[in-house]
Amino acid sequence: MTPLGTIVIVCVVIVLLVPVWLTVTYNGLVRRRNQVDNAWAQVDVQLKRRYDLIPNLVETVKGYAAHERGTFEAVVRARDAAAAASGPANKERAEAVLRTGLTGLFALAEAYPALRAAGTFDSLQQELATTEDRAAYARQYYNDAVLAYNTSVSAFPTLLIAGPLGFRVRAFFGAGEGETGPVQVRF
Repeated sequence: MTPLGTIVIVCVVIVLLVPVWLTVTYNGLVRRRNQVDNAWAQVDVQLKRRYDLIPNLVETVKGYAAHERGTFEAVVRARDAAAAASGPANKERAEAVLRTGLTGLFALAEAYPALRAAGTFDSLQQELATTEDRAAYARQYYNDAVLAYNTSVSAFPTLLIAGPLGFRVRAFFGAGEGETGPVQVRF
């Protein structure tokens, strides 16, 4: 084979491989981006479930401690703000405020033995604990998906096409300030 023939073959292979690489890389980025979006939707579903439980908890406690209006209103405001927040950073801040409000609500509930003995409150408490576990798992899954996506967007040679095609690094959903674990509820 002549040197010119070798050069032609190499050029043809390069011309054929570049579009294949671009297609495979683009499709991989789209798949990972969709995984991040799906993971965020799962976080949102679990948090909405949690937000739906909070008014029931407030009403149950209110039946036993009606004079603690400020605590109830703070929890409801925090719940509404958290439900309205969008994106990991805003949701993270709103969740921190809501956790503080729930801690106050549960502390208040401890002062009322009849409330602690109520079956309704106990079942709501159990359901909230289960939802908290599901939300924690969904956040972990989201952060794992973001890690895989961000690594793809930032790694060479994928970063050569990720930026120009609009693939941007996504934010993680971190624990709120001062959060070291789930809300502790003891009765």
